[in-house]
Amino acid sequence: MAQALRPNTAGSLFATDGKTHALQDSLMAATLVLGLIAFITSFFHGLHLLSSWTGLIGLFTGLYGQWVSITTRERFGLILGLGASGIGFFIGMAHGGLFG
Repeated sequence: MAQALRPNTAGSLFATDGKTHALQDSLMAATLVLGLIAFITSFFHGLHLLSSWTGLIGLFTGLYGQWVSITTRERFGLILGLGASGIGFFIGMAHGGLFG
Protein backbone atom coordinates (compact mmCIF):
# COMPACT_ATOMS: atom_id res chain seq x y z
CA MET A 1 0.00 0.00 0.00
CA ALA A 2 2.96 2.34 -0.36
CA GLN A 3 1.58 3.69 -3.62
CA ALA A 4 -1.45 5.07 -1.78
CA LEU A 5 0.77 7.42 0.20
CA ARG A 6 2.46 9.01 -2.80
CA PRO A 7 0.99 12.26 -4.10
CA ASN A 8 -0.39 12.32 -7.62
CA THR A 9 2.02 14.53 -9.55
CA ALA A 10 1.33 13.10 -12.99
CA GLY A 11 -1.16 15.85 -13.85
CA SER A 12 1.12 18.71 -12.88
CA LEU A 13 3.14 20.21 -15.69
CA PHE A 14 5.45 22.49 -13.72
CA ALA A 15 5.43 21.65 -10.00
CA THR A 16 6.28 18.09 -9.04
CA ASP A 17 5.77 18.76 -5.34
CA GLY A 18 2.12 19.75 -5.68
CA LYS A 19 2.70 23.44 -4.87
CA THR A 20 2.48 26.44 -7.16
CA HIS A 21 5.72 28.17 -8.11
CA ALA A 22 4.66 31.36 -9.85
CA LEU A 23 8.07 33.06 -9.83
CA GLN A 24 9.97 30.00 -10.99
CA ASP A 25 7.44 29.18 -13.71
CA SER A 26 7.47 32.73 -15.05
CA LEU A 27 11.29 32.80 -15.06
CA MET A 28 11.32 29.50 -16.93
CA ALA A 29 8.80 30.77 -19.50
CA ALA A 30 10.70 34.04 -19.96
CA THR A 31 14.00 32.21 -20.39
CA LEU A 32 12.50 29.85 -22.95
CA VAL A 33 10.93 32.70 -24.94
CA LEU A 34 14.09 34.82 -24.85
CA GLY A 35 16.20 31.82 -25.81
CA LEU A 36 13.93 30.95 -28.69
CA ILE A 37 14.00 34.53 -29.99
CA ALA A 38 17.78 34.74 -29.63
CA PHE A 39 18.31 31.39 -31.34
CA ILE A 40 16.02 32.10 -34.29
CA THR A 41 17.24 35.64 -34.90
CA SER A 42 20.87 34.52 -34.78
CA PHE A 43 20.40 32.93 -38.21
CA PHE A 44 19.95 36.39 -39.74
CA HIS A 45 23.09 38.51 -39.95
CA GLY A 46 21.23 41.83 -39.79
CA LEU A 47 19.45 40.94 -36.55
CA HIS A 48 22.61 40.62 -34.47
CA LEU A 49 21.50 43.36 -32.07
CA LEU A 50 18.27 41.53 -31.27
CA SER A 51 19.89 38.13 -30.95
CA SER A 52 22.77 39.32 -28.79
CA TRP A 53 20.63 41.39 -26.40
CA THR A 54 17.87 38.80 -26.02
CA GLY A 55 20.52 36.12 -25.55
CA LEU A 56 22.24 38.14 -22.84
CA ILE A 57 19.00 38.91 -21.01
CA GLY A 58 17.97 35.25 -21.39
CA LEU A 59 21.25 34.13 -19.85
CA PHE A 60 20.80 36.36 -16.80
CA THR A 61 17.14 35.41 -16.44
CA GLY A 62 17.97 31.72 -16.71
CA LEU A 63 20.83 31.93 -14.23
CA TYR A 64 18.61 33.63 -11.66
CA GLY A 65 15.91 31.05 -12.40
CA GLN A 66 18.39 28.24 -11.74
CA TRP A 67 19.32 29.86 -8.46
CA VAL A 68 15.71 29.98 -7.19
CA SER A 69 14.36 26.86 -8.92
CA ILE A 70 12.81 24.12 -6.83
CA THR A 71 11.76 21.25 -9.08
CA THR A 72 13.51 19.23 -11.75
CA ARG A 73 10.97 20.24 -14.39
CA GLU A 74 11.78 23.90 -13.84
CA ARG A 75 15.49 23.23 -14.10
CA PHE A 76 15.01 21.25 -17.30
CA GLY A 77 13.14 24.09 -18.99
CA LEU A 78 15.68 26.60 -17.73
CA ILE A 79 18.59 24.58 -19.13
CA LEU A 80 16.89 24.46 -22.54
CA GLY A 81 16.34 28.21 -22.46
CA LEU A 82 19.89 28.86 -21.25
CA GLY A 83 21.33 26.78 -24.07
CA ALA A 84 19.29 28.55 -26.72
CA SER A 85 20.11 31.95 -25.18
CA GLY A 86 23.81 31.15 -25.10
CA ILE A 87 23.90 30.02 -28.70
CA GLY A 88 21.93 33.07 -29.83
CA PHE A 89 24.11 35.39 -27.77
CA PHE A 90 27.41 34.05 -29.07
CA ILE A 91 26.31 33.96 -32.70
CA GLY A 92 24.92 37.47 -32.33
CA MET A 93 28.26 38.58 -30.89
CA ALA A 94 30.06 36.98 -33.83
CA HIS A 95 27.82 38.82 -36.30
CA GLY A 96 28.37 42.26 -34.86
CA GLY A 97 27.89 42.37 -31.11
CA LEU A 98 25.74 44.29 -28.72
CA PHE A 99 26.27 47.74 -30.16
CA GLY A 100 26.77 47.10 -33.86
